[in-house]
Amino acid sequence: MSSADCCGVESERRVERQNKDALTKRLNRIEGQVRGINRMVEEDRYCIDILTQVAAAKSALDAIALQLLESHAHGCVKQAIESGEGEAAIGELVTVVKRMVGG
Repeated sequence: MSSADCCGVESERRVERQNKDALTKRLNRIEGQVRGINRMVEEDRYCIDILTQVAAAKSALDAIALQLLESHAHGCVKQAIESGEGEAAIGELVTVVKRMVGG
């Protein structure tokens, strides 16, 4: 495993992350935001207030996605390139980036 914290055995697709606790905390906060949005809907809150909270939750998820993407590029993709398997890793990276941007 690389110190960039994102490389596992390709066939297993399991990864040990050094920043796992921080990611988990952020995801728990986002989970709380989503529960709050659900409560707002149940309470018939003003649409703009709900949409503002949805945008905040989406932004928080995007930030986590970018952090994971960066870690993956510096860890798994770099390692794949060094081991001669870069084309597949780059293809996978491009596919996931397209998914993230809606393409």
